[in-house]
Amino acid sequence: MSRIIDPSKISQQELHGILLTAVAPRPICFASTIDKAGNVNLSPFSYFNVFSSNPPIMIFSPARSGRDNTHKHSYLNVKEVPEVVINIVNQAIVEQMSLSSTAYDRGVDEFVKSGLTAVKSEMVKPPRVGEAPVSFECVVNEIIELAELPGAGNLIIAEVKRIHLNEDYLTEGTLDTEKLDLIGRMGGSWYVKANGDALFEIPKPIRTKGIGVDALPKGIRESKVLTGNNLGRLGNLETLPSNSEMEALKNDDEIRMLAKKMGGNVQEHQKQLHWLAQQILEDGNTAKAMAVLMHAENL
Repeated sequence: MSRIIDPSKISQQELHGILLTAVAPRPICFASTIDKAGNVNLSPFSYFNVFSSNPPIMIFSPARSGRDNTHKHSYLNVKEVPEVVINIVNQAIVEQMSLSSTAYDRGVDEFVKSGLTAVKSEMVKPPRVGEAPVSFECVVNEIIELAELPGAGNLIIAEVKRIHLNEDYLTEGTLDTEKLDLIGRMGGSWYVKANGDALFEIPKPIRTKGIGVDALPKGIRESKVLTGNNLGRLGNLETLPSNSEMEALKNDDEIRMLAKKMGGNVQEHQKQLHWLAQQILEDGNTAKAMAVLMHAENL
């Protein structure tokens, strides 16, 4: 069963909690802005993402306060000076980033409060965060105000004009996901680390034309062992195993020993082959896993 909620029938605070807990993890825009008097503001926003590479466009949303409907200082600043530096947050600066989200009075410099280093930008007036692994100098193309209600977003559409890459996070000139050690925003006071065992790879379907789950034999599609993720990975293969691949599998020591152990019990043999294929999938050898499953189909 599922609980059905009408957003118009619950409080803004309750809706806010559901949205931010369910839609996660979210990247964090650590935005540096400046007002017309030259006062700098530094504040994080998790209503944020990249939306285009040509032109390079990022959007973040400093929403109205859910308590008193006031605007964020970042929003007020870009209305006066339509420029922003979007700094990327990693584990090394997450506590200082969190501190900068404190509701200081307008005009208070969060660079000073957080102990982060303000570095002069090349193309825009706001400074960038020296400790950030990546910083994007942007001009604001448009501001879209979604409503005048508490919690309403204000979409800041920012075009990237300069990119600063900290060389400590590069491998052979390319940003290294593992070195970046990024963090993401969850619901409430929770964050997530994008490193270690939390990282995993999935082959991009855009690079191939997978056969699809619908092209898998019925016995594989309806497996009591394989998960939906397992089937999705198998469906990403471009072809089913060739006859030569199937013949080679028959000489595999593990396959031969398993057949001997099963002693002609076809149903149990197929189940054990599905377990074996799942292990092989988890080790990253999708083609061999498919061959094992096709072998089970042919018993």
